[in-house]
Amino acid sequence: MTTSLALGPRARTRRRAWFGCGVWVAGSLFVAGCAPKRLSLPTDPGRPLPDFEEIYRDATTSCAGVRTLTAELALSGQAGGQRVRGRAIVGFERPDSIRLEGVAPFGPPAFILAARDAVAVLLLPRDNRVLRGARAEEILGALTGVGLAPTELQAVLTGCVSAMQGATGGRVHGNGWASVDLAGGGVLYLERVNGRWRGRAASRAGWQIEYPEWRGTFPQTVHLRSTDPRVVVNLTALVSQLESNVEIDPAAFTVTAPPDARTLTLAELRDSGPLGAR
Repeated sequence: MTTSLALGPRARTRRRAWFGCGVWVAGSLFVAGCAPKRLSLPTDPGRPLPDFEEIYRDATTSCAGVRTLTAELALSGQAGGQRVRGRAIVGFERPDSIRLEGVAPFGPPAFILAARDAVAVLLLPRDNRVLRGARAEEILGALTGVGLAPTELQAVLTGCVSAMQGATGGRVHGNGWASVDLAGGGVLYLERVNGRWRGRAASRAGWQIEYPEWRGTFPQTVHLRSTDPRVVVNLTALVSQLESNVEIDPAAFTVTAPPDARTLTLAELRDSGPLGAR
């Protein structure tokens, strides 16, 4: 039996969604999604930003303080040349726990990924198959092409970009944006909104990230593009029903496969996933 998803009071109302990324392993159909045009980041050297540390702290206070997070994600775009559209619910708990569930209009989920303490399990209830012994980022990479560890994925979705906090330098650019070099690697680009700096885009190893819309103190829309030519991923996540620092049942980060579930290997998952399909 699978563990019921216990990610907070709203999670139980979310099962009407369907997550397209489960199609490679669950046999569903793709639904086309449109990827946005790439945002041009500042290329000029800029001039020094003396108060970059204070600006960085002000812009990332909310995401830096997230201990737990639950949200619904509506995904669209492309992965490995395949068009993707669908929904999932996700839960995080620092330092490294995640539950990602691809929900369907009826019946069992397309898949359930649960991980805690670097131990990840992927269950495909519709196929009665289970993958054990891989890290969460390896499974995420095979499923969606986005091979980020849970803590790094949480940082991307909440606007912090990198799980390692801190800034090492900053500049002001010709278009009025500022950029801050991140201690964990990468750059956060900010623009002024109502007199305050707010994250608009970022770059980190292998990825360009854009934050075109915010709701309150967290991004409402996240664009994630691979800058590695070997990984063709261009996804948009619409983030809704976000709740931070709520109590999450520890059982949410585990999943128990039926005794008769057949073993699925990471290589098989990769072959059937978007990058394998390419």
